[in-house]
Amino acid sequence: MTITQLKYVLAVAEHQNFTKAAKNVFVTQPTLSMQIQKLEDELDILIFDRSKKPIQLTDVGKKLVIQARNIVNESDRMQDVVDQQKGFIGGEFVLGIIPTVMPTLLPMFLNTYIKKFPKVKLKIVELPTESIIQDLIEGHLDAAIAATPLNNDSIKERVLYYEPFMGYVPNHHKLASNTKLTRQDLDVNDMLLLEDGHCFRDSVLNICKTQKTYEDEKFKLASGSFETLVKLANEGLGMTLLPYLHTLDIGSTNEGKILPFEDPSPAREVSLIYNKSELKIQIIDSLKDTIKAIIKGAIAFQNVEIISPKN
Repeated sequence: MTITQLKYVLAVAEHQNFTKAAKNVFVTQPTLSMQIQKLEDELDILIFDRSKKPIQLTDVGKKLVIQARNIVNESDRMQDVVDQQKGFIGGEFVLGIIPTVMPTLLPMFLNTYIKKFPKVKLKIVELPTESIIQDLIEGHLDAAIAATPLNNDSIKERVLYYEPFMGYVPNHHKLASNTKLTRQDLDVNDMLLLEDGHCFRDSVLNICKTQKTYEDEKFKLASGSFETLVKLANEGLGMTLLPYLHTLDIGSTNEGKILPFEDPSPAREVSLIYNKSELKIQIIDSLKDTIKAIIKGAIAFQNVEIISPKN
């Protein structure tokens, strides 16, 4: 049994296809198939049910994949131990970021980080929270930035900052004369929301949960863009809530329409999250320290109430 064979098993388990798996691990399909067959012969089991399309794991194969992932992670840790001993911070690192954080946070820290740690080869991908969790567990991401808490035993969370929610209330709206908002002011049926699948949408619904009953939207909006919500609000279709950092670039035309909440302001917790195996922890630490140092001056709110990103 070799680490390479286990990596091939993990690739087939993920892609459910020998040809796609072979391309992913940069070998020919016959080579990959032969190595997996050798492993099955050695263990005297069938890992995959090849009669099914797509290929499925057998019951024992499912158990083996869990163990294989642990073994591969531990083998990768050996290089981590060497890098940490040498004080080396570098290598490839895949970072996922949720869509409602990416546009505002990434420009704040990326240039500083790559200048400070030029040996780290960052690959940054925008993903929804559920995809991030799955990719962290399966080892496709090294870390991610997401709204927390996630309450997932496989993932560790390190808080980066607390970001208050701000109201965007257009001039013609019934709340336009307010100087601050309360939860009681909110009518979820007058609220413009992001499309399903965004944790920010779920957080907004949680803020409004104790208020009026949520009815179906007056129209279906499939948008993940805060800019779209702002434009629709300006057209008289309701109000919306925005994360604080997004309001810093709202523009002079619209900045007078931003209303804070009374204390304690509802806020989301944004964290750096990673697999409990803690691979590449030295790079994770460098990201955390860089982001926290930069964000410290941008968000000065202290009295906040954390809103869960889950319903």
